Amino acid sequence: MPTFVHGKSSKVYLDEFDMSAYLNSTDVGYAQDTAETTVYGASSRAYIPSQASGTLSFGGLYDAITGAGSSDKEFEAILGSTTNPLLTVAIDGGTIGNRAVIARADETAYTISTPVADINSVTADFQCSSDPANNIDFGVASGVQLTTGASIAHGSLGALASVDNAASSANGAAGLIHVPVNTVNGNTTIKIQHSANNSSWADLISFTAVSSAAITSQMSAVAGTVNRYLRVTASTAGSSGSITFMVSAARF
Repeated sequence: MPTFVHGKSSKVYLDEFDMSAYLNSTDVGYAQDTAETTVYGASSRAYIPSQASGTLSFGGLYDAITGAGSSDKEFEAILGSTTNPLLTVAIDGGTIGNRAVIARADETAYTISTPVADINSVTADFQCSSDPANNIDFGVASGVQLTTGASIAHGSLGALASVDNAASSANGAAGLIHVPVNTVNGNTTIKIQHSANNSSWADLISFTAVSSAAITSQMSAVAGTVNRYLRVTASTAGSSGSITFMVSAARF
């Protein structure tokens, strides 16, 4: 029997912000260009795949607060930016092992709608981009959530539940982290680890340590074999506070 999933639990992260409280629709688009290889004598056209691309589109509610993290503030600020914002769409909500879409993207359009008989709304469109400088050669990548996105107290940090891919993969992976809330009074180290047997673990991706009380986002990629199991482990030098972070990984 099919397993259908309601969209109400979806979550969207943009750089160091959780945008889920402002948004109510997301469209993820995948595209594959082709190049024609038709030759003389052929009765029909022939093609081969070339470059892949991806798009992300969001719709939601307009929020006019001037502080960082609101829908209007962030979507307007990054339009035309050359920093390629980092995006994660947790399609099935904040559950370890559920699907996530990760991307580095350029915002191509931002629209504010003010209907006379309804609430003000916004839409934002993104064109996903590869990042050769960081060995990331994809537009939009399908992966898995490795955290729930919930707040974790400093004393409860450690190894989280693992995700079974059923087999290892050979072409590397990318990891993406968003930290929208952080009150820990010391640096926090967050890593993605991999294992062949769900018992012996090795570091796969080590993100730059998150500074005391800092909010941030990072993407990092590795080449080569990625073992069957993945998990996140976190530790901190802090003695108080809590941290909220979403980590996802996509195998190439």
